[in-house]
Amino acid sequence: MIQRLLNKQSHTITGAAIIIGAASFISRIIGMVRDRLFAHYFGAGDVMDTYYAAFKIPDLVYNLLIVGALSAGFIPIFIELLTKDKKEAWRITNALINIFGLLLIIICGFLMIFTPQLMHLLVPGFEGEKFDMTVMLSRIMFASPILLGISSVLSGVLQSFKAFLVYSLTPIMYNIGIIIGVTMFVPLFGIAGLAYGVVLGALLHVLIQIPSFIHHGFRYQLIFLWKNAYVRKIGLLMIPRMLGMATRQINFLAITVIASTLASGSIAIFSFADNLQSVPSGIIGISFGIAIFPLLAGLASKNDLTEMSEQISNTVKQILFLIIPATIIFVLLRAQIVRVVLGTGEFDWEATILTARALAYFSISLFAQALLPLLSRSFYALQDTWTPFVIGMIGALTNIFLALYFAQSFGIIGLIASYSLSMILQVALLWILLRYKLKTLHEADIIITLLKISISAFFMALVTQALKYPLAHIVDMQKLWGILIQGAVSGTIGLLTYAFVSNQLKLREMKLLQESMRKRWLKFRGIQTEIIN
Repeated sequence: MIQRLLNKQSHTITGAAIIIGAASFISRIIGMVRDRLFAHYFGAGDVMDTYYAAFKIPDLVYNLLIVGALSAGFIPIFIELLTKDKKEAWRITNALINIFGLLLIIICGFLMIFTPQLMHLLVPGFEGEKFDMTVMLSRIMFASPILLGISSVLSGVLQSFKAFLVYSLTPIMYNIGIIIGVTMFVPLFGIAGLAYGVVLGALLHVLIQIPSFIHHGFRYQLIFLWKNAYVRKIGLLMIPRMLGMATRQINFLAITVIASTLASGSIAIFSFADNLQSVPSGIIGISFGIAIFPLLAGLASKNDLTEMSEQISNTVKQILFLIIPATIIFVLLRAQIVRVVLGTGEFDWEATILTARALAYFSISLFAQALLPLLSRSFYALQDTWTPFVIGMIGALTNIFLALYFAQSFGIIGLIASYSLSMILQVALLWILLRYKLKTLHEADIIITLLKISISAFFMALVTQALKYPLAHIVDMQKLWGILIQGAVSGTIGLLTYAFVSNQLKLREMKLLQESMRKRWLKFRGIQTEIIN
């Protein structure tokens, strides 16, 4: 049954991560289509600068109040309540929907009034029509945090029930809305259609989750419960996480401010490269972070720190096993990736070179970006949201300081190098402090696994690089299909080499991946058979 497929619970970390990762992969592909449409119609110029700049403040509201803060505070409490008082768990859920909905309407309405003043601070380098367009787009986009805020409460519940499939479809729907904005709304409403597409994507983000949300037992109540002990506890847990998200957003806002003073298209180059590099970190790092969080929260509630440490260590090895070959692909095939995804219409060769170079510097920190969600959520499971905040603050200040220094000499590349170095610093500090809490993270096992992964990755890099040049003489590198074939063939054979060597080295992570994918396929075939019959 379709309903059974959509509401199915995941019982293993790797299995859940595969579901989330597969949906995330589809979402990222759709996101690439979205960016290709942006590049085709608008290039890396003023329109994309205004779009991405207009996105910053609504995105700040969403990230600051909801996206990480809610999951950090709500999910551990909701899971705890499910085992004690299911009725109270749903009452708290209703209260949060109402509270966040009301707060977001008030906050976004207030910010809409003062958008011009905020934009003067955010993009001091924008003037005239470019500035007016940014204000207009941002005001429309303020509807999206309200919808996404409500949707995030639904997402927290579905994650708690380990119903990851429906939850993982939400970014796909969001990107589809944005694509509709580019292809259908822009011809109807002009550049404002880009903002309307963002709002539509947010609406679809909510709607896709509602049937499963109701299926798990939700019934709406108009209650707020401001004085409820659990509501207050969630609020207290959210405060440091909100502050942590604020530092992260200030990080990006600082980059936007600095980039707005550089050459035209700098914000667009940064955003295009960031969107590309976030594909592997999102598919791998965030998927495992989300998948393991309910388990870690449960172990923490039982004070089983030994098992918690073991699970974190195993997940770290799985993340490294997947992110390292992805990093090699992004470093060795960066120009091919950028040209295939973005190289169309107004996106010229100069923009391709700049974006590819930016992508290489982003790739330096891919391993850190992939590990960060796991390490942060490990602290959240322990109901410690202050430590990630402090580390995030240190990372943000480091990034801003380095960006101000490097941007003068290296332009947009200096900003990206600063960002990568700050991410690596954050992961190093989080690791040290988490190890202090848990006594061990089984580093010896991780180092042995990392050594084997490095051997596999070395052979993968040799094969990928060796195949690039002969393939360039076989295909027409002036055509899209030629660049695609060169990148796809060399990258695929490189990945197969990585898998082969990993098998020969008897890497446990390779076996876990194979077993999880086989089980998922067999279960999916069983569900398909039910539907057909």
